[in-house]
Formats: sequence, C-alpha cells, structure tokens
Amino acid sequence: MRYLERLGPSAQDALLAGVVAVMLTVNVLIGTPHPDPAGLAIDLGTVLAGSLALAAWRRAPLPALAGSTAAMLVYAVHAQPGPPAAFPVMISVFGAVRYGHRLLPALAATAFLGASLATDFATVTDRSAKEILQATTLLLGWFVAAGVAATVTRHRQAYLEQAQQRAAEAERTREEAARRRAGEERLRIARELHDSLTHSISVIKVQAGVAVHLARKRGEEVPAALLAIQEASGDAMRELRATLEVLRDPAPTPEEDVPSGLDRLDDLVRRARSIGLPTTVTVAGARRALPPEVDRAAYRIVQEALTNVSRHAGAAAARVRVEYADAELVVQVDDDGSASAGEPPVPGTGLRGMRERVSALGGRLRTEPRPEGGFTVQAALPLREPA
Repeated sequence: MRYLERLGPSAQDALLAGVVAVMLTVNVLIGTPHPDPAGLAIDLGTVLAGSLALAAWRRAPLPALAGSTAAMLVYAVHAQPGPPAAFPVMISVFGAVRYGHRLLPALAATAFLGASLATDFATVTDRSAKEILQATTLLLGWFVAAGVAATVTRHRQAYLEQAQQRAAEAERTREEAARRRAGEERLRIARELHDSLTHSISVIKVQAGVAVHLARKRGEEVPAALLAIQEASGDAMRELRATLEVLRDPAPTPEEDVPSGLDRLDDLVRRARSIGLPTTVTVAGARRALPPEVDRAAYRIVQEALTNVSRHAGAAAARVRVEYADAELVVQVDDDGSASAGEPPVPGTGLRGMRERVSALGGRLRTEPRPEGGFTVQAALPLREPA
C-alpha cells in the first residue's frame, strides 16, 4: 500500500488498467469457448481496448468512459461473458461521477445493462428469464454502488479542500492578529518610554546647559563632569528619539538616522576620559563598513563595558581593542579594577543585554575576571552579510 502511495496518479491508473486487462484476458482465454481465431481476436482486442481506456479515467474521465463502454459492449454482445465484462465500465462510471458528471455515466450504464440484457434474452437458451433478470439486477446494484461511492468520494474531497482553506484562513487571521497586537505593544512601549524618559532626560540636559552657561558667564572653569553630562544627555535624547521612531514605525531606518556605531567610538572614549576613566583604544585590521546590526551591537557592547568599569571598577583604567577579521569583528574591553577570579561578579541587566545582542547575531561573548586582576569583556560578532 505504501508503494502504491509513492506512485503518481498516472502510474496508479496505468497499473489499474494493466491489472484489469490481465484479469479479463485470462477470462477470455479460459472462461469463453472460441471456435474460430477471428472470434478470439475480437474478444481479446475489445478486452484490451476497454481495459487500457482506464489509464485515463482520472485525466480524461469522459473519453475513458466512452472508450471502455463501447469496447465492453462489443465484448459483452459477442461473447456473453457475464459480470466480468462490466468491470471496466463500472470503474469508468465511478471516475466520471467522481469528477462531477452524472448524465453521461447514467447513460453509459443504462446502455451497457440494456445491451447485455437484450443479448442474454436473445441468445442464451439454458438460463431462465428469472436468472437473467437477477444477474442484471445484481449488475445494476454494482453500478449504483459505484455511483454512490464516487459521489461520497467527491463530497469528501470537497470537504477536505474546504477544511484546508479554512485552516489557511485561520492561520492568516492569527498572523494578522499577532502582527496587530505586536504593533499595539510597540506603540504602548513607545508611549511609556516617551512619558517616563524623555521629560527626565530633557530636564537633565537643560539643567546641565544652564549650569555650563552660568559657569562661563561668571568666568569659572566648567567642570569636565558637567560637560560630560551635557553631552551624554544630548546623545541620550538623540538615541531615544531614534528608538521611539523604530518602535512606532518598524520600517528600515534611513542610513543617516541609524543609531550609534563604531564611527562614534572616539566620542564614547572621549566622554569616558572626561569623567575620569583613563581609556585607550587599539584597532587591529583595516577599518571597513560593517553590517548595521553588527556595528550597533559592537558600539553598545563597548558602551556598556565602559559604563560598568566606571561604576564598579573604582579608579581603574580601561583598554578597548577592536579587531577587524575576515569573518568576524572582535571587540574587547579590559580593565585593571578590583575584580578577581575568586569573586566573580553577579551578572546584571547590562551583561544580560550584551549576551542577548551577541546571541541574536550568532556570535560569542566572554565576560569574566582576568587572572591578573580586573575584568574582561570580549565579543566576537560574525560578519555574515557583505558590507
């Protein structure tokens, strides 16, 4: 059965036609007497023609019905073989009804049964009229059963197609609902971020700007930390606006509006130095354009690592290394703070965010205390897309 399922419809139909042809040929050679070679040739020709017509019962049901009915009518009238002559006609009737035809299959069955009945009454002398009518009634029942089975099969196929359409429609509806809910959630997050952060950052920026202005107006030296606050708040506002735009409209961002990348690494390092964190930068390999998501991830990793150094490493120094390799970009931030291998730090939100960024890009992240003291963050980001 599994072998038949692996065959295509055309191969299955050809196999069916061959099996019926073999069965009827055996019936012709064994079950029917043939006093002359011409009669044998007629019977074999009609049997083969009627059987081989079944090879097209799926692709061309009406021509198959006409061919099998005509051939088996000749065979039935010439040889009076009994019920076996009806097999190809019943199969073709099944096929025609299955594909939506009703009148022509009914006419073909009526013509075959009528011709067989008339031939039996005219030529058969050793059977009573009652036996002939019983045999014909039995054949009629088989034809009716073939038509009913074809109708049930047709309705079942239509039901399966409708079920598949409904399932596809339900899947499409679920996807649309999920996209709509995701869009609504993005808008809600954008509103919350705007309401909770934008005002606070704006106040910080304005207050820092006022303090810088007053210090300069009085002729005083502006503290480096105050300038760093002013610059950092401005950058935070810019990046927050870009993030809110992405949340409200997830369409691709124009190149000039792309959030921070390694092209702003020098500004990041300068700001770290301004708040008292000695920082050096080493670049290995030839600088080149990077995929946007890799560029952003590398910048954010360095930014978070320097922030952690300034918050947790005390009066430490940081060393940033960026290596442009052929297949990946490696960024590493080392510090000489107080972290030790015996007391590894508890991962916080920043380290989890780094790991999530690197995992999303299919890269590798190493965050651990250094053997000689201090902490290291190393991320290897694959360059899968051409720059």
